[in-house]
Amino acid sequence: MALLALTLALLPMTVATTAITLKPLDMAPNSFDDQYRGCGSAMMEKLPALNYSEFQKNPLFAKGWPKAVHLWRLKGYPQYPLSSSAQAIALMAYTMDDLYEQFNNNVSVAGRSPQAYRDSFHFKTLHFLLTDALATLRDAQGQQCHCVYRGVDKYKFEANVGDTVRLGRFTSTSVCKGVAQRFGSTTAFVVRTCYGPKIKAFSKYPSEEEVLIPPFEKFKVTKGEQGNRERAHPTLREVQGHQSHRGNGEHADPPHLHRDLQQIQLRVADRWGQSGAVGTPTGDMGTPTGAMGTHNGGVGTPTGTMGTPLMRHRGQ
Repeated sequence: MALLALTLALLPMTVATTAITLKPLDMAPNSFDDQYRGCGSAMMEKLPALNYSEFQKNPLFAKGWPKAVHLWRLKGYPQYPLSSSAQAIALMAYTMDDLYEQFNNNVSVAGRSPQAYRDSFHFKTLHFLLTDALATLRDAQGQQCHCVYRGVDKYKFEANVGDTVRLGRFTSTSVCKGVAQRFGSTTAFVVRTCYGPKIKAFSKYPSEEEVLIPPFEKFKVTKGEQGNRERAHPTLREVQGHQSHRGNGEHADPPHLHRDLQQIQLRVADRWGQSGAVGTPTGDMGTPTGAMGTHNGGVGTPTGTMGTPLMRHRGQ
């Protein structure tokens, strides 16, 4: 298997005036990271009933999905190269302001047990459609790697050299450093991702030039810097992505069985102006019954608060 190059740097920024929460970068062991390998067809068969059930159990999803349908129509029903309108609407729904925070909070804990996924995770439809849409886009874009950026204000991320970590949720980034700069003064991410595709054509905010990273991508901390006690700046390289769950929340092979490493070095910068070198760079509504398309390969945001954001920082 060809090795995929992905790098992530955490860059020091000016300390924010708001309260900063410490967050460890780890393997996000409770994240639901299913890629639906071998169970995509079964999930598609369940979608009509599942979607109806989740509309009843999840008022936020029931409210957000029709809004995404409306936005999708206003944008002229974009679909290509996705396999269905449902995939396109799912991406629209994620990039809107209604769902992403609660959705990602649920994704980050839904993998703690099969029971948690089955009984408490009422975003199964959205998770499946997003995962499948990202796989479709990644294939259509030639499985390209992208150098992307992300700024974070509320959190200081911590990790030790040698740690293997994941983001553990769908993480929004931008190919434009200037967009990311508007949202980060505590931690800045520079990422070279080979699993996250560009989703501009299906975003509420196309000017953000968004690349959406899946929950399962793994990184290894290769070095770290400490600017002051408010800032930690580990440098990461990719370890091959893996899933720890199968369809319906069943546990897959343990993480230590997936150990392909990509040797990518990068440097961290003291501020955004000194960029770190990072290697090479359904229908409409209700029941999504359209063909989703399944993939053998895999597919995967902190909340910023600076003025009027252009980027909604979907994730951590």
